[in-house]
Amino acid sequence: MIREKLEDLEYKTLNPRASKSREAKRDTPEEECPLRTKFQRDRDRIIHSKAFRRLKHKTQVFLSPEADHYRTRLTHTLEVSQISRTIARSLRLNEDLTEAIALGHDLGHTPFGHAGEFILKENGSYHHARHSLRVIEKLENNGKGLNLTQEVKDGILKHSKGKSPLISDSGMPKTLEGEIVRISDKIAYINHDLEDAIRAGIIKESDIPQNVINILGKTKSERITTLVISTVEETIKTNYSHILMDSQIYEALYSLRDFMYEKVYYSPVVTKEVDKAKGIVKALFEYYAQNPYEIPNYETYLKLWGNYESVQAAVDYVAGMTDRFAIRKYSEIFIPKGWAIF
Repeated sequence: MIREKLEDLEYKTLNPRASKSREAKRDTPEEECPLRTKFQRDRDRIIHSKAFRRLKHKTQVFLSPEADHYRTRLTHTLEVSQISRTIARSLRLNEDLTEAIALGHDLGHTPFGHAGEFILKENGSYHHARHSLRVIEKLENNGKGLNLTQEVKDGILKHSKGKSPLISDSGMPKTLEGEIVRISDKIAYINHDLEDAIRAGIIKESDIPQNVINILGKTKSERITTLVISTVEETIKTNYSHILMDSQIYEALYSLRDFMYEKVYYSPVVTKEVDKAKGIVKALFEYYAQNPYEIPNYETYLKLWGNYESVQAAVDYVAGMTDRFAIRKYSEIFIPKGWAIF
């Protein structure tokens, strides 16, 4: 059987610390595919999910940009996947597992990026990583979930590090492949958001701190190459204890992150639109929390799960919206319709 040969190949070619698909566990056992390993099936299930398709119309940083070249949550996800796979292949870790985690890590993001997350976190029980897990465990497949492996779910849940150290005592993924996605997400969004900000005219290339340029490089390509190579070399040097990066290079990455928060994420151009987006998400959340029976499939999920609180239903529905769908629903509910008497 082809799958069994692929599983055997993992033991022969991958690093001993790599996760092996034959050892992966699902909460609900199921018949194996004759061709694909468990991690390959997980990747395919994510790609074919509705939540994955919706990412193409969800904000990364810039809301409703006029040009076509700004990133969306989908293009960000693909870029994280590419960086993650490069690192995994270089380290001889499980590329299929890494790719599945990367492709699924942002499935739970709200419309309008972190603006939407701020509102749902304030009004409901929400964090985008936890909600990504909820999407694949409960909401997808008509309320039945995707039955992904525990290794993929763990990586998705623990991909977000925020301001915590690269390596911490808690919240770390159980697999090195999960750690790869954790750092690749940071590498991707900082550098690609920087490129979009320059394209938008919010900052100029000459604004980038000189110490960052000296250490990481002048161009986007140079910076990402420096970060990826450092991650591979430092991980090998420390005998795969964790996915690591040279301390000086890591500090430069965080200097660039701090620069982005000061000059881009909190810039008047961005925050002006963010405040509008927050108003839309807040109004929709409050409306659907009070009117849960207007949420599609609410009664179906209520029967399926036995209990479905209206606040959670509102979080699930609003978080799943794309930017343009949220704007449309807001307009339908809150904007008066034109009428005339003939």
